[in-house]
Amino acid sequence: MTADAQDVFEPQRSRMLEDIAQLTRETRLETGRAALSERTMAAMRKVPRHRFVLPGEERHAYDNRPLPIGHGQTISQPFIVALMTDLMDVKPSDKVLEIGTGCGYQAAVLAELAREVYTIEIVEPLGRDASQRLQTLGYRNVVTKIGDGYQGWAEHAPFDAIMVTAAASEVPPALVEQLKTGGKLVIPVGSQWGGQTLLVIEKQADGKTTRREVLAVRFVPLVRDRPQ
Repeated sequence: MTADAQDVFEPQRSRMLEDIAQLTRETRLETGRAALSERTMAAMRKVPRHRFVLPGEERHAYDNRPLPIGHGQTISQPFIVALMTDLMDVKPSDKVLEIGTGCGYQAAVLAELAREVYTIEIVEPLGRDASQRLQTLGYRNVVTKIGDGYQGWAEHAPFDAIMVTAAASEVPPALVEQLKTGGKLVIPVGSQWGGQTLLVIEKQADGKTTRREVLAVRFVPLVRDRPQ
């Protein structure tokens, strides 16, 4: 895509950033953040969200709401993408893991901030399309995989930070195990109907964890492989 074509969406991207900033201020008591970092906001501005939505949905790409991406999955609300990214405190030297690639948008945002991004998607068509899309857009520091993210990606562990983009009924022990000391796991936990809470789990030097509840959220449930 040419720069001129990209610039067609500049007003919408600017509005999206304003919406994110406004919601950040409104939720500051819950999140502890009155503003998101400049690095997070720069990544949100740079990633072309309209390239990650379904055909015909481009005009809604920068609206501050989730959109369907097929197979019962969604691309998350931009504010939630930005907040979860910011909560991870990703550094340029970090290696991060994402569970739930979806369309690849969150992985692209993380790729703007981290050295390496490993991302797992259990829905094979989504995972294949996301991998191709990320390659087309030039994200060479993203490694994709089709599989059950509940068990993490042990061969590339430990990770400086881990994000889960679907709601788990409990915190997967394997993800905590694969987190570096001082690392953060950002994950929505709860049922689809009984309420979900966004958690930040930080691993201490003794291997124990601290847990902080951030915000009430609503995500699609974390899909797992079923025994045959």
